[in-house]
Amino acid sequence: MSPFFAAGDRPAGGPMSSRSRVLALALATVLLAGVAVGYVLLTRRPAPAANPPAPGPVTLPPGARLLTVTDRHLATVTGGTRTVSAVECVRVYAAAGTGICLRAENPWAYQVVVLDAGLRQTAAFGVPGLPNRARVSPSGRMVGWTTFVGGDSYTAAGFSTRTGIYDTRTGTKVTTLEGFAITRAGRPYRAADVNFWGVTFADDNVFYATMSTGGQRYLVRGDFANRAVVTLATNVECPSLSPDGTRVAFKQAIGGDPLRGWRLSVLDLATLRVTATAEPASVDDQAAWLDDTTLAYTLRHSDGSPDVWTVPADGSGPSRVLIPGAESPSALR
Repeated sequence: MSPFFAAGDRPAGGPMSSRSRVLALALATVLLAGVAVGYVLLTRRPAPAANPPAPGPVTLPPGARLLTVTDRHLATVTGGTRTVSAVECVRVYAAAGTGICLRAENPWAYQVVVLDAGLRQTAAFGVPGLPNRARVSPSGRMVGWTTFVGGDSYTAAGFSTRTGIYDTRTGTKVTTLEGFAITRAGRPYRAADVNFWGVTFADDNVFYATMSTGGQRYLVRGDFANRAVVTLATNVECPSLSPDGTRVAFKQAIGGDPLRGWRLSVLDLATLRVTATAEPASVDDQAAWLDDTTLAYTLRHSDGSPDVWTVPADGSGPSRVLIPGAESPSALR
């Protein structure tokens, strides 16, 4: 059991099945025209939980705590006690006392905000599209983000993303990885349809991400200093590097087709062996590692309200609710 929160069983009326999610997405896309759907999903307020936590002091120094978003506010959870800050975010992550908060500047504009350990803003800049993924390097120096800039999800036809990285020490900012040199199958590669999403950092230079091109989705290893990436494996989306740097948790399209949903899985980087977790639901999230053996991720109910779930990374045990009414988890290691 995680030290962050007492786990519970899967509730009745839980997250939608893969088939239901796909049908709902198709209907919504037809009726509401793409981007508007994404905006509604991101800004919908979940139904308030029973005995909602009151605002209080929240800080980001490392410790046995979990960082989340609760009702669009940055919050921490320690041993079952949730403390909610006044800082509004739709996606968060933190490491070594540095936080990244993706937040709405107005209904149609969003910002990347860098926070120090006391939640003081140290940098902020606008980004195009709808916030989707966020990560911080283990040292706290580098932050990365992904936004949707066309379509409303990974299953929408013609979707496009923008993924950027910011060096908090030097102020260097790369607003898209699409200009990086690509090596695919040992050869230089260029294409107009290249897209990146879901950065995860090994250190302040090496990162992993998903690259899409030619109908395939690849795990790539990136070199920030040299502005280059190299492909490693296929059908790997939204990678999340384990604390020991040996494995990547990811969402694997079932049968290679995102319309069938995603299986939360783990890739061994040395052998490229894939292990599926015991989570039966389709997981459309970039999972976070609570430690070297346990994953946390967000699942949504049919009304859009989120819960944070957890499952063993090696497929040895069932999934459980970790934090009801929360999303975007990260461990403050």
